Amino acid sequence: MLSRHAERYPTSSAGGRMLDLLERIKESNVTFRGALEFVNRWQYFSIYPTQDHDQLTKTGPYAGTLSAFTTGTRLRTRYQHLLHTPSSSKTKFWASDCARVIETAHHFAGGFFGLNWSSRSATLHIVPETPDLGADTLTPGETCTLYDQDLGTGHNYGISQLTKFRSTYLPAISARFQDQNNGSISFTDGEIYSMQEMCGFETLVRGSSPWCNAFTREDWLNFEYARDVLHYYRAGPGNRYGAAMGWLWLNATAELIRRGPEEVGKLFFSFVHDGDIVPMLAALDLFPSSEHLPISHRPTSRNWRMSQVVPMNGRVIFEYLECDNPRLALSDGGRQIPPPPLEKRGEDRRSTFIRININDGIVAIPDCTSGPGSSCPLEDFLALVRRRGEEIGDFKELCGLGADDADRITFLRQ
Repeated sequence: MLSRHAERYPTSSAGGRMLDLLERIKESNVTFRGALEFVNRWQYFSIYPTQDHDQLTKTGPYAGTLSAFTTGTRLRTRYQHLLHTPSSSKTKFWASDCARVIETAHHFAGGFFGLNWSSRSATLHIVPETPDLGADTLTPGETCTLYDQDLGTGHNYGISQLTKFRSTYLPAISARFQDQNNGSISFTDGEIYSMQEMCGFETLVRGSSPWCNAFTREDWLNFEYARDVLHYYRAGPGNRYGAAMGWLWLNATAELIRRGPEEVGKLFFSFVHDGDIVPMLAALDLFPSSEHLPISHRPTSRNWRMSQVVPMNGRVIFEYLECDNPRLALSDGGRQIPPPPLEKRGEDRRSTFIRININDGIVAIPDCTSGPGSSCPLEDFLALVRRRGEEIGDFKELCGLGADDADRITFLRQ
């Protein structure tokens, strides 16, 4: 499993922009009307923003601490048969070295392994988010040197493309708010975007937000697409470094799958940021597009819809399935005969398949769906990952790393 941290407050940078906007609103002395009338009485959703920014939310029905624990409980319900017996060694799991990621892993472990997990059943390993790890990392965006230095098509490419798309829909919203208030105040694209972000963040803290009703359905569809554009060009298929960064974890996971659960272990949980999951999706090419996402308009349909894939607490799970091989099933004049009891089946009647579970929904791997329930036969999956590695290219070379830098992930082992 590769999981994003649970629900959090805005980052210091995003929260700072929100507070700057609210200060400007206060200094304007405008009594708002129309969709923003509630602003006359509204208070920011954090009493201590400098302490809360970047941290998990701890209040309301969508509290990040609760969400992480609940996810652990739900996955224990689904995968409890894979847990070690009490006499077995502890299960290792991993988190990148960020407070909200580590806290998410702790709360998840409480739900999955039990409240006394650290002393009895599991061990959390922290992987530094530092640039010196090369390919042996959970956060390749921090170690890929050229990704950081390439100001045109590296990390900043997503922000520049987002800014371009925002300009196609945000000015009309600003004009609408200005008209409702007799031209007494105007807002920049960035300020309107911060208002839309406050809808989500306040909802996470308080359970609801009046900012949400200030915008139309069309406004929200555009906001959703704006986030898709950001992810697509920042670390996804639209970024030249994205797939290479994501192939590191994908390749390490494929090797674990190849060796099998009896040899390497049955449970592998890793906790990271959304910017570390998106590259893996690009490496697997799980949501292919015939052309890059446009920034001049919102397309009527698209496969790349990240609001459903990497929300806070979003997760991608690779499931290893052993099933009866339907191709070996007996038949009698076209009538399929049910397989024999499990204890009487030969090993040659069992086949292995890989299935992708994203946020409790099954997503078929493109061009690899011949298994039960559109799952991917093991050998086909391994061949797909190898082929994608050849197409993507070498991480170290693409990122401008040195000959002595690590070339793969080595810590994912039980």
